[in-house]
Amino acid sequence: MSQLRIVFMGTGGIGVPSLRALVAEGHDVVAVYTQPDRPAGRDMKLRPSPVKLVAQELGVPVLQPERIRLPEEIEQLKALRADLAVVVAYGQILPKTVLETPRHGCWNIHASLLPRHRGAAPIQAAILAGDSQSGVTIMQMDEGLDTGPILVQEAFDLHRHETGGSLHDRLGVQAPSLLLQVLAKLQAGTLQMTPQDSELSTYAPKLSRENGRIDWTHSAREIDRQIRAFTPWPGAFTTIDQGGQAVVLKIHRSALTRNLRGEPGTVLKADRRGILVAAGEGGILLLQVQAPGGKRLAAHQYLLGHPLTVGSRLG
Repeated sequence: MSQLRIVFMGTGGIGVPSLRALVAEGHDVVAVYTQPDRPAGRDMKLRPSPVKLVAQELGVPVLQPERIRLPEEIEQLKALRADLAVVVAYGQILPKTVLETPRHGCWNIHASLLPRHRGAAPIQAAILAGDSQSGVTIMQMDEGLDTGPILVQEAFDLHRHETGGSLHDRLGVQAPSLLLQVLAKLQAGTLQMTPQDSELSTYAPKLSRENGRIDWTHSAREIDRQIRAFTPWPGAFTTIDQGGQAVVLKIHRSALTRNLRGEPGTVLKADRRGILVAAGEGGILLLQVQAPGGKRLAAHQYLLGHPLTVGSRLG
């Protein structure tokens, strides 16, 4: 059975295991499309995407158009004569002209159990919603937002302490075996597609840093989900009064504490266990925090340089 000519489109690290699997399986990955290098880090130097670094390691040609929808980019894609494009966390909306260029169209590896959590942030959305399961869906792309027919889907249970980072990594590792399964079915002529039921769909919009701001009037359960969902990005945070100035305090790790009562945002305890804060219902024990320009610290270490009194307010 002849191997497929595949174009891979991805930027984030979640796509790296799938790219490696395609090459290891012997498929002809004729090009990798990824976002242009972007400034990152404190020095704001241009940094290549994780997918670009792996493509270069594997010897696959890399293309980085600022806008793939431009006519000259479409012509370059056509010249690759690809059988299929595999897309995962690419970061650009693909127009109809791109979707129809490969012989078998474009497949998207989506990090949720579609039609649940269509959109840009399905990983965080699953944790925020308190879902008991998540998983990978591979679908045939159409012009809608994650609306195409499903080729394969596989679920797994979420851990009690699941974070956005841990779920991201689990989904990335799960995807390659599913991708190879559906590629084999495509080659064998046995591939089937299942339409999505749009009445069951939910939407996971693109996130900004402001989404990480904690509203202490929410329940402890909701705040716990928010902290876990937004670790490591966009990051959960609150503000704390220092000398009459509101200073941002990032929260990297916490624990849910129930059966507590207090004014939301009030510090109830600040000791070696951490910083216990009242929520709208229950409380949150802050275990690892970070001051502006500082390092991540265990909460009790942070308190050594930034003492908090019981009764002080966050947010």
